[in-house]
Amino acid sequence: MVPKNLEIYSRILPNFKGEDMKKQISTKNAPQAIGPYSQAISANGFLFISGQLGVTPAGEFAGSSVEAQAEQSLTNLQNILAEAGLSFDNVVKTTIFLADMADFAKVNVTYAKFFKEPYPARSTVAVKTLPKDALVEIEVIAVC
Repeated sequence: MVPKNLEIYSRILPNFKGEDMKKQISTKNAPQAIGPYSQAISANGFLFISGQLGVTPAGEFAGSSVEAQAEQSLTNLQNILAEAGLSFDNVVKTTIFLADMADFAKVNVTYAKFFKEPYPARSTVAVKTLPKDALVEIEVIAVC
């Protein structure tokens, strides 16, 4: 559906085309959604990837440690980015959700294996629980 104010949107957002405002991105190389959401949505020059747990595409945890789960989460994100023709170089913002903030340093070590300078903006938040009792969940926003 094309908004009524297409001309206004086009001036505010130079890449705005009106049609194809959003496109679903999905790959079998990452776990399928466990609820009513998409793995990723491409919209207006950005890719929004839903939070990824440290589970394999088969739905099993990659391990019981936060390091193993963070690595699998980042691998899932890498595979979704690749499906969209992108890489971690395109990522501008990440959000990390931790079941225990004491794992912050451990996750940083794993995170640094996937990203290089200039690092994306990032928020890390401790949460009470995560789906499937995961230890970490990571979501990203990338530019296309």
